[in-house]
Amino acid sequence: MALEPRMLQPPIELPADAALPRGLVLRRPRVADHAAVVAAIPDWWGMPGTSIHLLLPPLFFQHFSDTGFIAEDADGLAAFLIGFHSHAQPGVAYIHFVGVRPDLRQLGLARTLYEAFFAEARAAGCHRVDAITGVPNRRSQAFHAALGFEASGDTDFDGVRAWRDYDGPGEHRVAFSKAI
Repeated sequence: MALEPRMLQPPIELPADAALPRGLVLRRPRVADHAAVVAAIPDWWGMPGTSIHLLLPPLFFQHFSDTGFIAEDADGLAAFLIGFHSHAQPGVAYIHFVGVRPDLRQLGLARTLYEAFFAEARAAGCHRVDAITGVPNRRSQAFHAALGFEASGDTDFDGVRAWRDYDGPGEHRVAFSKAI
């Protein structure tokens, strides 16, 4: 990829009730992080051999780095949250991709990333955060429900309400919204 462009990298202030697990540091994503993040997604999400990473092109690192997070530890990439504030829907923020390295799950890291995103979105005038996940991803569905997101859809797929063909033919998605 070309040289790292000069990008806005605002400081990160965690909410008072949020904390990173010991040994982790939080920073903004850079274009150079793209390769490591997309390489981690299939294994971290338990989807080896898929092309799910194609849904996270470099443009998210080029144009939305000021609203995302990268967590690192001594072993490298520990977690990421890629999200943005909608220009088409002022007042709405969207979390596009999130991942936590499997050995760091159940430590509250994903919740901390979400809480930091909520706090920054509120400060920017947002009143709602949206996200989506796939029908088979029950872990993501449970996580979003535990954070207070409400799920929506138009069709029942194996007991999961989702939007039919949301991401194209056969690509059904559960949509989540949370007032912040």
